[in-house]
Amino acid sequence: MEKNTLVFFEEKDLISPENFSKEEKSILDTINLKVAGGNSLTDILEFLFEETRKLFSCDRMDVAFIEDNATRMVLKSVRTVYQPVLLKKGFATDVGVGSILKVFQTGMPSVINDMELHSKNHPLSDSAKLLAREGIRSSMVCPLKVDDRPVGVFMSRSRKTGAYGIHEVSLQMAYAQRMGQAVEKAFIIEQLSTAMSSYMEMLSFVSHELKNPLSSIIMTAKTLSSGYFGEIGEKQKNAADRIVKKAEFLLNLTGEYLSLAGIETGEIQMRNRDVDFYSEVILASVDIVMPMFREKNILFREESPGEIPEIKCDPELMKIVLTNFLSNAAKYSDRDGEVVLKIRASDGKILVSVWNRGPGFPESEKINLFKRFSILKTPELAERKGHGVGLYVTWKIIQLHGGRIWADSVHGQWAEFCFEIPLMMDQCLLP
Repeated sequence: MEKNTLVFFEEKDLISPENFSKEEKSILDTINLKVAGGNSLTDILEFLFEETRKLFSCDRMDVAFIEDNATRMVLKSVRTVYQPVLLKKGFATDVGVGSILKVFQTGMPSVINDMELHSKNHPLSDSAKLLAREGIRSSMVCPLKVDDRPVGVFMSRSRKTGAYGIHEVSLQMAYAQRMGQAVEKAFIIEQLSTAMSSYMEMLSFVSHELKNPLSSIIMTAKTLSSGYFGEIGEKQKNAADRIVKKAEFLLNLTGEYLSLAGIETGEIQMRNRDVDFYSEVILASVDIVMPMFREKNILFREESPGEIPEIKCDPELMKIVLTNFLSNAAKYSDRDGEVVLKIRASDGKILVSVWNRGPGFPESEKINLFKRFSILKTPELAERKGHGVGLYVTWKIIQLHGGRIWADSVHGQWAEFCFEIPLMMDQCLLP
């Protein structure tokens, strides 16, 4: 006959906190203080792991959250007193299988008192196999709740067989109940982080898939407009030119979305090196945008008093910043307008500004600059399409370079966008 290694508890089985020892009550009081003081779930778990080991056998402590509409559980926190760890952070399992479903349904804990035997009795449980290989012999699982809604589980593990009884279960349930506020904060942050990560991955995938078809459309339309495939009328040529403009707008949009997704997901690495800032960033960016100035007959001037020293930065990322500033200046300038690029180095920093004559923006809209997907809502700017990505990306890049970014304007007359970064900074990676 197969020995039952899994035990489920009921509320009537639990010991009241009033019957805990003085030391146990002290730990509960400290948890209350840490939660009230705004301590993170990570800090509370660190404290709990150290203090719990003084009270009963605990060689490993884990927290897992449920995801995907409560269908999957993902391990988010792992603390052990041993190595190697085989069941690692990020491990996922379906909630609809195994004992975990009953824990969520009843809101009450379960205990495995012989993990080695349990893994043999349940050969499909990957987590049990990995824990058994780590030397874990007992496991205690308690539900974590937010507003009586299960959001995850809190687990203590021991290398001793039969390590957990009603007293340890009661104590851990009391821990879990007092961790509510910290659990809620961590759970919400985790959900937002997961949603943003998934969104950025989708954004990157869609943008990448659109790049080649759009480039092909632009090339074909330009070829048609040039008459390469045969002479066409003025009406047809205008139609082809409109296709080019619309496709180029979408291609620029996909480029900005790819930059945004790469920075937000950490896929773009920041490669700092000694750079001739004037030739590698300034001249290269101006060269990219110059056709836009010529198309609107914009007078472009550059003011650069003194020599621009070498700077340590990522030139490719800085070109994204300056190209965005210059292309926005061209886009939002009036025809026959003026754009002035100023570069100055002083006090160990380099300051770059792009000024343009045009509609500018009202003071009330300044707070919306440099926010993700934020578009300024003024009648003049509504006619000149923007998508609220470029300025956010520039802000992110300048932040990564240890600098600052800002803008000024007189509504109806001019706008100026500026950034400042240190001449020297240590090499680092995007977070």
